[in-house]
Amino acid sequence: MAERTQQAEHSWLVVGLGNPGARYARSRHNVGAETVELLAERAGATLTADSKRQARTTRTGALLLGVPTTYMNDSGVAVRKLADYYGFAPHRIIVVHDELDLEPGVLKLKFGGGLAGNNGLRSIAAHLRTHDFTRVRIGIGKPPSKEAGASHVLNRVPRRERELLDVAVQIAADAVAAIVTDGLDTAMQRFHTR
Repeated sequence: MAERTQQAEHSWLVVGLGNPGARYARSRHNVGAETVELLAERAGATLTADSKRQARTTRTGALLLGVPTTYMNDSGVAVRKLADYYGFAPHRIIVVHDELDLEPGVLKLKFGGGLAGNNGLRSIAAHLRTHDFTRVRIGIGKPPSKEAGASHVLNRVPRRERELLDVAVQIAADAVAAIVTDGLDTAMQRFHTR
């Protein structure tokens, strides 16, 4: 375990949130998972199932990429198992997720802070027992009403908005790379959008 912990101090666990299965593919809720899948694709790597840690994972350079195979509300189960097994402290974890409080396609980065009603983040914070991890937040906009929340995040996305989200996923992947190489403050200056 000491060897894994020492190695993890020089690397990052990057987790993309979403729901498993074809039904949820390309939904607003899955933009985090899409970002991590894109990072794997860019590196020529393949995310493979790790049933013990309830995630699809791959290692590429300084990154351990992970997409939980749990549903969003249980994301913390997989994140905790990955962090424990590979020796990642919370400050070495980057979580990429959708954000209702940001307009579609808007990207914001932050360390720690509130959970903005995101059940995936709530699960991660509960399992890690801290809010002190980095977030890459991809805006998906608010639903027309609170009652429409589930359908907003889980259902098909209109084409124009999906185009915005596709661009945001590309930028989010670039932002993760910048956090790793240049640090969060520099990445924030470069990637925060209005």
